[in-house]
Amino acid sequence: MAEIAVGVSSPRASVAAAAAAAAASASAGPAVLSSPRAALSRGAHQFHHRRWAPPAISPSYRAYLVALWLVGFVLVFLWQNTSMGRLRLYNRPPMPKRAPSAAASMGQWVASPPVYDLREFGGVGDGRTLNTAAFEAAVAAISERGGGRLTVPAGRWLTAPFNLTSHMTLFLAAGAEILGVQDERYWPLMSPLPSYGYGREHKGPRYGSLIHGQDLKDVIITGHNGTINGQGQSWWIKFRKKLLNHTRGPLVQLMRSSNITISNITLRDSPFWTLHLYDCKDVTVSGTTILAPIAGAPNTDGIDPDSCENVMIENCYISVGDDGVAIKSGWDQYGIAYGRPSTNITVRNVIIRSMVSAGVSIGSEMSGGVSNVLVENVHIWSSRRGVRIKTAPGRGAYVNNIVYRNITLENVRVGIVIKTDYNEHPDERFDPKAVPVVGNISYTSIHGQRVRVPVRIQGSAEIPVRNVTFHDMSVGILDKKHHVFQCSFVQGQVIGYVFPVPCKNLDLYNERREMVKQSTLQNISDIDYSF
Repeated sequence: MAEIAVGVSSPRASVAAAAAAAAASASAGPAVLSSPRAALSRGAHQFHHRRWAPPAISPSYRAYLVALWLVGFVLVFLWQNTSMGRLRLYNRPPMPKRAPSAAASMGQWVASPPVYDLREFGGVGDGRTLNTAAFEAAVAAISERGGGRLTVPAGRWLTAPFNLTSHMTLFLAAGAEILGVQDERYWPLMSPLPSYGYGREHKGPRYGSLIHGQDLKDVIITGHNGTINGQGQSWWIKFRKKLLNHTRGPLVQLMRSSNITISNITLRDSPFWTLHLYDCKDVTVSGTTILAPIAGAPNTDGIDPDSCENVMIENCYISVGDDGVAIKSGWDQYGIAYGRPSTNITVRNVIIRSMVSAGVSIGSEMSGGVSNVLVENVHIWSSRRGVRIKTAPGRGAYVNNIVYRNITLENVRVGIVIKTDYNEHPDERFDPKAVPVVGNISYTSIHGQRVRVPVRIQGSAEIPVRNVTFHDMSVGILDKKHHVFQCSFVQGQVIGYVFPVPCKNLDLYNERREMVKQSTLQNISDIDYSF
């Protein structure tokens, strides 16, 4: 036990004792084991001394060497892959270098488009100071820089009409309101639109718009629901009193321009049409509110795509004194000569009120043609008409491939209208033999309540309406004493259940699109304008 105690208390003492015992054993010569117990005792004693002999490399020292080796390997790997690596361990070809840009090779600094504040150009948002010069200077600065953003901060910014430029964003902050000056002497006169040949209300020149642009690219008008206010009240009064010698100007007009986005703003009280897009391509109008009094504000259309291509109008609220959306393409012989159709236009997820006219109209100025129009998920309420197509002899061209889908009519006098005798002309030189072709029009999932006349389709012997389809229609009517589904010179079909009972001009099909009854009365007329 004393031997074990020494071994435990001091490894050096154990080693000394083992050396002394080995010397004594050597001097005594070979020993003979007297018994198995003695042999076991001696073997245990020898094992005890091997147990306490120090190892050649301790476990902790071995772990240290392993860690050192790993660190060295990582350092070598990193060194191999650094930019010093022309001295490489492996014969790997260098990575190709990216060619410098033209601007970098010329030593130019490429900056992001500048952002300006209207106040930097002397703007004063008190509702009384005229800010035309500030807007013009800001737009000139953006044009000189090749693009940029003009921020209109909170305030009331009175101005005469001004022009936009390409690659420009007009940003209206929350609480910002651009006000149109009401004195028409500040509004410039412009030539009539080439596809109209006429000012629209008067011969000769027309007033320009409050915010105008032509031959532009990449224009954005947006903000945090700031407002562009045309202050049209004085214009409406003078129009009714016939005190104006020229056609009133729109609130915003963009001509022959492309890549246009208008979003998250309010347009209100326009002197004339609110947003007029003329011969434009690739336009999006989204999240926009358009307002004018529902009575006493003549011709204040909401959005007018006119000879436009690829237009999206979505997620808007429109309540105005004329058509909510009016798709146009020129007027009589002038529109025929200009020859720019409106095509690929979508109106969706829009709420509209129009006590005077219609929620969504096509025409009547459609002499360049209108095709490929989708109107879907639209709610029209407290309006004179729901969705309408209007044209006349002299217009020429066509209305073709028009789809109305998921339309809700609420408190509407006439829900669906096609009218082919809208005889309003710029002058007497129109050709009455230039008759439009109207067809391929479908109405699917049309629902509503409190509608006096759900359908009034008035074709004629000159302009019959062809291939009209009704599918899934149920409209609650106010007065069952009158003919509520009216047709004249109409050819088409009804698929499945339609309420109220469709006119006799249409073929009947079941839901499997199997013919149930073919009409032989397509040219009969059952139109009643007495209510």
